[in-house]
Amino acid sequence: MKVLIAEDDPKILRGLAELLGREGYTCTQTADGEAALAAFERSPPDFVILDIMMPKINGYDVCRAIRAKDQELPIIFLSAKSEEIDKVIGLELGADDYIGKPFGIHEVIARIRAVSRRCLRRKPSAEHGGFSVGSLRVLPDELRCHRGDEVIELSLREIALLRLFAHNPGVALGRDRIFAECWGIDSYPNSRTIDQHIAKLRKKIERDPKDPEIIRTVHGVGYRYEG
Repeated sequence: MKVLIAEDDPKILRGLAELLGREGYTCTQTADGEAALAAFERSPPDFVILDIMMPKINGYDVCRAIRAKDQELPIIFLSAKSEEIDKVIGLELGADDYIGKPFGIHEVIARIRAVSRRCLRRKPSAEHGGFSVGSLRVLPDELRCHRGDEVIELSLREIALLRLFAHNPGVALGRDRIFAECWGIDSYPNSRTIDQHIAKLRKKIERDPKDPEIIRTVHGVGYRYEG
């Protein structure tokens, strides 16, 4: 899923891109409104995160320009301006959400996942009914999985990992293949990256992460789902 981020503070821009990258999003970073509109025209994203106070063209005007061409594209405003009137203006212009600075990581992830679910529901999917992995029923359109009455929140990356294992039961998957299919051939994560993601995923989905039943380690190779 592609995200366009327009933010003139380089630290916030880089931090958001890194955070969303870990979640499994592909990010286009721009530092002003003019560059944001050019990036939107060049490669339309699945949703947009806009700072309000930006050089050249402010976030409100970028939102107006995008809305003139696409009424459905989700837009999130990101700004240090916290007055109620600013939020009202943003929402009246067609924004889907508004995140005030400073913000917490968990808040941003929750709001991004909410917007992502709306994006996923708009797109026809062969996985609309989900797929099974062990005792889990994974619902990609919801970014969740279920085990009985238990509901587990998942990231795009975690969905991709579970999909790969579900489609290859009994196969020992090496790290290179996992990287290629779940990160993309243009990404260069190291072995520690995938081990960290698997460990985090196990904490969510395994009854006993120290004795996993779903994603098992194959020493010297990678990981396997028994099916």
